[in-house]
Amino acid sequence: MNPPTDPKNPPTPPGADADDAALMELARGAFTLARAGDAQQLGGLLDAGLPVGLRNERGDSLLMLASYHGHAEATRVLLERGADPELTNDAGQTPLAGAAFKGNTAIAALLLDRGARVDGAGRDGRTALMFAAMFDKLEMLELLLQRGAKQDQRDADGRTALDYARSMGAARTTARLES
Repeated sequence: MNPPTDPKNPPTPPGADADDAALMELARGAFTLARAGDAQQLGGLLDAGLPVGLRNERGDSLLMLASYHGHAEATRVLLERGADPELTNDAGQTPLAGAAFKGNTAIAALLLDRGARVDGAGRDGRTALMFAAMFDKLEMLELLLQRGAKQDQRDADGRTALDYARSMGAARTTARLES
């Protein structure tokens, strides 16, 4: 006689462990491709059915990884296949905020051209402009302001981009935001 089945923990079908392991390996490979910027292979996986919104254990999407690491073509491929430029990671950061942190204006422009909100923010309310100000990324700050970023927007704690620039001693962005 077989033991009763627990509906909360159904039995694992034969071969499921191998299938799960193969799926996990495929996902890890996709994240590696996004970090490395291999747009062609990444596009092939997406065309074969890999979910464009796949996220890793930190909530980083494929788009977050490709854009954060400065891979314009991989970023473009993901956006063309429907990646959400507003999808935040577990830290509440958007791909645009990641590009601002890195100071990559080409990636930021691409994200903005494909639907990223210039003043989009995670749950803490920090915008890409705040990241640019904080880390003294003047060229990024200028791009975001040209695209309509509001320098008086406040985060969840009531701080503005200028507050961040001042607190971090970011001389160039502080001077620009004060002018």
